[in-house]
Amino acid sequence: MTEKEKAAAGLLYDSNNDPQIVRERTYCKSLCFEHNQLNPLKLSEREEMIRKIVAKAEGPFLIEQPFYCDLGYNIELGRNFYANHNLIILDEARVKFGDNVFIAPNCGFYTAGHPLDAEQRNQGLEFAYPITVEDNVWIGGGVSVLPGVTIGAGSVIGAGSVVNRDIPPGVIAAGNPCRVIREITEEDRNKYPRA
Repeated sequence: MTEKEKAAAGLLYDSNNDPQIVRERTYCKSLCFEHNQLNPLKLSEREEMIRKIVAKAEGPFLIEQPFYCDLGYNIELGRNFYANHNLIILDEARVKFGDNVFIAPNCGFYTAGHPLDAEQRNQGLEFAYPITVEDNVWIGGGVSVLPGVTIGAGSVIGAGSVVNRDIPPGVIAAGNPCRVIREITEEDRNKYPRA
């Protein structure tokens, strides 16, 4: 079993010393570098570069610069995806975003983690579990989403949260660790004045 196959199976694998993984990660980082150097006015070139990086981008979408990821081919973007500055995705496992997902600045999605045992960690071993963000989710600034998490459709994650467990649909959740505060109600629909 290759290190890449071990990662896909949710087993400990060596990400630091496997030539294939190192080569793929370095290539992706070079594409991210190119994307981040593009003039912000060159929207079509930026979109084209993101489509080279990620596995799937249904579009329309916009990822503000800078953007960083590890492999790219494990990332799926739904329609009307928006991410503000400094999005980081460590996509050693699949990271799937649904439609109408909005992400504030300085957010990270981390599928990779390291063993608690120091000997295993010192060997360069890690694990990777997928992350899923369902449709119509809004993620506030500075949020960290950890390995294996699913965020349910229509939920809002408060700024600064560390999401280390699944969040159900249709709720406001926040904190470290992130926890459900309340359901989103009809009253929330009318909270802000409109012209």
